[in-house]
Amino acid sequence: MDIFVAELIGTMILIILGDGVVAGVVLKGSKSQNGGWMVISMGWGLGVTMGVYIAGWVSGAHLNPAVTLAFVLDGTISAQTGLIYVAGQCVGAFLGAILVWVSYKDHFDATDDPEGKLAIFCTGPAIRNLKMNFVTEMIGTIVLILGIYGISQANNGMGSGFGPYAVGMLIVAIGLSLGGPTGYAINPARDLMPRIAHAILPIKGKRDSDWGYALVPILAPLTGAAIACFIWHVIINPVFMTHVM
Repeated sequence: MDIFVAELIGTMILIILGDGVVAGVVLKGSKSQNGGWMVISMGWGLGVTMGVYIAGWVSGAHLNPAVTLAFVLDGTISAQTGLIYVAGQCVGAFLGAILVWVSYKDHFDATDDPEGKLAIFCTGPAIRNLKMNFVTEMIGTIVLILGIYGISQANNGMGSGFGPYAVGMLIVAIGLSLGGPTGYAINPARDLMPRIAHAILPIKGKRDSDWGYALVPILAPLTGAAIACFIWHVIINPVFMTHVM
């Protein structure tokens, strides 16, 4: 139960700050309207940092089913424990999206931009090509998981204090460098659960929730996580460890 609650709260904070920064940039009348991609990337990175600080000391703060999958595949946690992580992440992401809508309710009502309203909740491609969108999300997630493995490696001396900042900087870097084509979900819960919230909330002037795209930000991050786990444990770690022994 402690893991479930920690992942719920940590992921909820992540979505409040992540979806919240998009709402501030997109919605009419917001003080941060038109803040741009740099603001969005920084907001997501800091959102991850705060989520890790809040939940990390209890659960390790996966906040992402792709991260959990990597740790199940490498034996860090069991599959049964992994399901508890994912359940907490999904509930937290859903609640976080609802709280963003509540916080910006007047601005949602004042904005006549169905595409922008959807973008607050979930990702979508700049150029719709599902195969290449999948590849982009997969590559972004590979970078994410390899980065997390590297930050967690004891020989880097990150420690628990700086680690969350390093993960946050990793998220910013992925956003700035690889976020342009798809909006960089790199997290199935982050995309799916707010998309469900968008579908059921009484949002004025909204469009459909683009379920035709929804499988890409679910399956591509999970695929990328599995590939990154293989790369780290079969290729990188054995080679690098020969130089530190």
